[in-house]
Amino acid sequence: MSQAAPDIDLDTSIGYLLKQAASALHAAMDAVLRPLGLNITQYSCLELLAQRPGLSSSELARGAFVSRQSMNVLLQSLEGDDLVSRPGQAPVGRVLPVQLTPAGAALRVTASAAVRAVEERMLGGLDREAEGQLRSGLRACAGALSAAYASSGAASAAASSTESTSGDAATSAASAFRRR
Repeated sequence: MSQAAPDIDLDTSIGYLLKQAASALHAAMDAVLRPLGLNITQYSCLELLAQRPGLSSSELARGAFVSRQSMNVLLQSLEGDDLVSRPGQAPVGRVLPVQLTPAGAALRVTASAAVRAVEERMLGGLDREAEGQLRSGLRACAGALSAAYASSGAASAAASSTESTSGDAATSAASAFRRR
């Protein structure tokens, strides 16, 4: 019985190369964040709160590409470590705005410097023009897939699948490119 030729050439597949880059980025970020006592999702949460103070748990979950349930568990852990705080009661409605504590803000500064060094190493072989083209190309790819899945109603299934397999890498990539 003969095997059919592969439909995708892994050496030239953009999707495969993106996954390879995301995995390498994930490993490099994990290596610099672990000594700080953070994982990539925790770091993403701190970074989001530094840039957008007062986000709700649901907004943080969307920004970090994790489920609301996962974010709730993560926030409880960060609260226990005195890195974030939430009021005991919602000031308006049911939303509990999340804030960085002074300890969380200080840790975020250290973690951001470590992540920035990883990003600089990742982009070291690119000049400014190539870096801008990469950023534009990645945004276009993400936008095209988001639009396609949104129109087909499959966005939530794709998001759940992505979250369970590469949420941290996607988060780190998103964080890396949002700051530029």
